[in-house]
Amino acid sequence: MNKYKIVSLVLAFALLATLVRLVYVSQSEGQPAAAESKASVVFQNILNRKSVRAYADRKVTREQLDTLLRAAMAAPTGRDMRPWKFVVVDDTAALSALAGQLPYAKMLPQAAAAVVVCGDLSVTDDQGKPSTNWTFDCSAATENLLLVAEAMGLGAVWTGVYPYDERVQAVSQALSLPEHIVPLNLIPIGYPEGNPTPKDKYNSDNIHFNAW
Repeated sequence: MNKYKIVSLVLAFALLATLVRLVYVSQSEGQPAAAESKASVVFQNILNRKSVRAYADRKVTREQLDTLLRAAMAAPTGRDMRPWKFVVVDDTAALSALAGQLPYAKMLPQAAAAVVVCGDLSVTDDQGKPSTNWTFDCSAATENLLLVAEAMGLGAVWTGVYPYDERVQAVSQALSLPEHIVPLNLIPIGYPEGNPTPKDKYNSDNIHFNAW
């Protein structure tokens, strides 16, 4: 092998090593950028979430509702007890009947559907103890549902049921809930009417570091 071939081989290996290094560096630099972009999308979705109380005359499919419920059940839950149950209402007459019973859910006849997030008081841990955190767990599930609704272009709003006895009784009777199922809230769902905008609730006065 003459010296020219040797030089050519050395240059070829050097070029290959440089290309490998460039690919590695670009991938390494791209990963943080991709993670940052993903975080930005999630953050903007959180900031854009709003309470929607007026809905367009447009259907929401059961597949879309299933997506919302999958998100809800991905929420954190104390001791992994998952003390939640969900009642989906997409019957127009049932929505209207509930609207007549709940003071802050008068928009229900406009909604395409509603999800009632309930606590299941019969759920127990491995020691037979019922959940003492069901309201927290169901609230986390509700927030997941609301955020995914926003991401899907849907509108939703949290209307409170528990701990108001008259509301709990009204929803329980309307939906034939057993005694161990307690409705925490009712979430109307539909496509937004108009152009509702989110509120900026950030207030640095509410933040304290290390101590008050």
